[in-house]
Formats: sequence, structure tokens, C-alpha cells
Amino acid sequence: MSNNRLTRDNPLLSRSNVNEPDLVEGQHFGGEKCVGVSEINFTLALSDKVSSYVEKGLAENTKRAYAADLAHFEAWGGSVPATDTVIASYLAEHAETLAVATLCRRLATISKAHTAKGLTSPTRSELVKSTIRGIRRSRGTAQAEAKPLLRDALFAVLERMGNDIKSIRDRALLLIGFAGGFRRSELVGLDVEDIEHVRQGIVVLLRRSKTDQEGVGRKIGIPFGRTRCCPVNALDQWLSTAAIDAGPIFRGVSRHGHISEQRLSAEAVALVLKERLLAADISPDGFSAHSLRAGLVTSAAVAGAATWKIRQQTGHASDAMLSRYIRDGDIFTANAAGAVL
Repeated sequence: MSNNRLTRDNPLLSRSNVNEPDLVEGQHFGGEKCVGVSEINFTLALSDKVSSYVEKGLAENTKRAYAADLAHFEAWGGSVPATDTVIASYLAEHAETLAVATLCRRLATISKAHTAKGLTSPTRSELVKSTIRGIRRSRGTAQAEAKPLLRDALFAVLERMGNDIKSIRDRALLLIGFAGGFRRSELVGLDVEDIEHVRQGIVVLLRRSKTDQEGVGRKIGIPFGRTRCCPVNALDQWLSTAAIDAGPIFRGVSRHGHISEQRLSAEAVALVLKERLLAADISPDGFSAHSLRAGLVTSAAVAGAATWKIRQQTGHASDAMLSRYIRDGDIFTANAAGAVL
């Protein structure tokens, strides 16, 4: 399924099916005055341009999610337009097998598919709302969260690494990912040109992120470490050893030590982390690429860092959003019961 389906299928954005030669300027057709061919060509060009910008307004990950959600709905037997009864049946049939968050995202996609076609979304009906409300109450709404890779666990992982080319890359990957509080897509999207060395360490220019799809950009400071596990030194060692002076920073490394010209995929970050956890005799269950970001937030909170400084590093818009990432490691810090017992 094409990722641009939700925009290309919009009749307001797609090409006209009218046969141009059949129209004569000034003629009336079905009560409407026909426009000239030149005017039609202008309208068609404008439609393509508008469609292109609408598509660019959606992040690639969002478009992929839309396509996957619609594919699942259609494989089940649904179609657009759909009735509220069909959508409620779809929700009920998958209530025990899909997470509540996934079902809610599917509803949002189905709704978007209808509005893109100029149709009223059936997801707004009371039947659909009652169905998803009932699923929430029966299943609960707690989302599975990645375990945070805390500072001590990260250091344990790094201690078990060797000095081969892949270990040098992985050491830099994990340390920069942790120190910058990066999402996986942000981490693998970094280029050498995004790094500026300063007296205190490095400044990373994050050109685009999940919360900055328009590319305003944000600068993140990563200081020199006070221990052997210094993210700046690890990055410099990787770039020097791999002889990378431009383009993608984190690249694939073959079993023979050959360094690819292509950047590492976002999915590879989790694979690297899990592999290194196993090598350090730590179960990888519950860990993902997001564990680096969650680990920095939690470790910084435990160390007493101000929430606004943590947000400055991670880019969270508010303390309310940040609080979701301060994991269980912080529940004993200034614990209320500990103050009185």
C-alpha cells in the first residue's frame, strides 16, 4: 500500500477524470460553465503541488503507520467508507489481541482516511466511542514502557566491550544516545556536519525530530565525561578509527570489519543494545532503543538534576510529559514515607 494513500485518494487533491478535449471554453455542461484547457492545466498543476505539500506535512513514520493501520483494517474485511457498526465490530474482535493504544491509533487512522475523502468520520459515533471506552475499562490503559538503561548498567555494558571496530562504534552509539537523550531516529540521523567541538565538549545540532517536523532545529550540549566512559572521546575515537569526516556518523559494520557508506537503521539501535546487554550478562527483556533516552532521564532525576535542565537535553515540552519518563528508579528519592519513618 502506498504511503501517500491518505492524500492521493482525496478527490480534492487528485487529478480530474474529465477528458480535456471534450470541453470547449465557454460551453455549459450539466449546468456548469466549462473552463478552458489552459485553466484546467493550471488547476491540475495546482492540485499536484497542493498534494505534494500535504504529503510532506506528514512525517515518514506517520505515513508508514497510516498505511500499516489501513492495511490491517482492510485485511480484516473493512473498507473506507465504513459504518460505525463495522468499526465497532473491528474493535471488539481485536480487543484481546491488540493493545488499547494500538486500537486508538487505528481509530485515528480510519478517521483520517474518511476526512481525507471529504467524508464524515464514523469513529465519532456514540457506538464507536462506547466500544472503545468499554475496552479501556476492561483492559486498562497502561502502556508497555521500555526499561531505562540506568547509568550503572550502561557502565557495566561498556566495561565488557572490546577494542574491535564494531565495539568502538557501539561504544560511541550507546554513550552519545544516552548523553543526548536521543530518540533512535535522531541518533542514527546525525551527520558529522552536525557536530561542533567546543571547550566543554561537543554541541550537536539536531536538525529535525519527532516534535520538530518542520526542521527548526535544536542544539544539545554533550560535555566531556568525568569517568572513562566519556561520550565525546568515544565519538572522536569512532570517527578517527573509521576515517569518517563527512556524512552519516553511525554506519553499518560487517563481520569482517568493513564500514558501510550507509547510515545505520533506526531498528539497529535496539539490536546493538540487546546484543551488548547479553554480552554483559544482563537480560535484554524489556529493553529497547528508547531505553537510552529513558535511562538518561531517570538517572539525571536520581542525581538531582533540575527537570528544566533535563528537558533542555531531551526536548520535552513540559514537566508533565517528562514525568512519564522518570521511571521507578526515582520513587525512593525524597520518598514521603522515608521522611517520617
